[in-house]
Amino acid sequence: MNPAVTTESRDVIKPPSANTGVSGWMRANLFNGWFSTLLTLAVVWLLWTTIPPLFKWAFTDSAWFSDSGVCRNLNGACWSVITQNFRFVIFGFYPFEQQWRPLAAMLILFGLLYISQNRHFWNKKLLLAWLIGLPAMGILMSGGILGLPTVESSRWGGLPLTLLLSVFGLTAAYPLGVLLALGRQSRLPVIKAFSVLYIELIRGVPLISLLFMGSIIFPLFLPEGVTINKILRAQVAIIIFTAAYIAEVVRGGLQGMSRGQYEAAEAIGLTYYLTMRLVILPQALKIVIPPTVSILISAFKDTSLVVIIALFDLLKTTQVALSNPKWMGFSREAYIFIAILYFSGCFSMSHYSRKLERALSTEH
Repeated sequence: MNPAVTTESRDVIKPPSANTGVSGWMRANLFNGWFSTLLTLAVVWLLWTTIPPLFKWAFTDSAWFSDSGVCRNLNGACWSVITQNFRFVIFGFYPFEQQWRPLAAMLILFGLLYISQNRHFWNKKLLLAWLIGLPAMGILMSGGILGLPTVESSRWGGLPLTLLLSVFGLTAAYPLGVLLALGRQSRLPVIKAFSVLYIELIRGVPLISLLFMGSIIFPLFLPEGVTINKILRAQVAIIIFTAAYIAEVVRGGLQGMSRGQYEAAEAIGLTYYLTMRLVILPQALKIVIPPTVSILISAFKDTSLVVIIALFDLLKTTQVALSNPKWMGFSREAYIFIAILYFSGCFSMSHYSRKLERALSTEH
């Protein structure tokens, strides 16, 4: 070693600038070899030829608050199909002067969901807030008390109905799926046989068939004069369908637990209920968060299938707005808007699942 190079001088020596910072990252990730360089240049060319025209169509040459006549003479997007029909797309046939009620119900729901995503608020107060908030949303939507006019559920639609079917459906399907998974692992023949039959039967049919059965076939078996709300029937079909898929995901997590976990719980005298609640399920549910969220995201998107049984969810109200002769031909803009709303919901669930995985991770 050169005696002139002291420890102090070695500490201040830095790597070459070409290997650090932005230039170093680009060299390592974008121009690391001829193939990587060629692929990077191809992607840059593709973005250069598509992004500017798309930006021009969506923003520069677009119309936002004009009528349909102006839009037909444009080369850009006609976002006016959304702004001019916004309240109908969002609230459907809900009475115009009462649309503040579904808006308030959605704000309550968003507030509860926002608070619930913070684990520091997971306590009895949050449970009480949900127990108060859910009936409050139902009262706002239906009315009939507190001086609110009654609004039949047949007039519910748009985004409130989509949120109702998805949030309540996913909330009810998850614990049912856990119970079915435990039932399939049970040593009791009757419970195990019922769980297996339920899971395999429901997973063997598409959601559309369950919706049709709930909407058309099921009412035929009811006594004369007895009816069940169509929204409730669709909600039950979504819950039944989603729970079967969640059950299989949770069963995979249960099978991933080592036998030593059960033996340790038995050694300290825990009952089956306490073993599952305190030892097995917390670990099993944690390791299946990614596939569980994937099932929930699919179920959230599948709520749009209720359009086939004439429920005016967000997709159906958009289709009705596009059936107006004034706005025919502007379906691209309308469906892009709907896609953004669905993407926002799916991305929020995915983002929260990653956050929850990091919070529950025991690997450091």
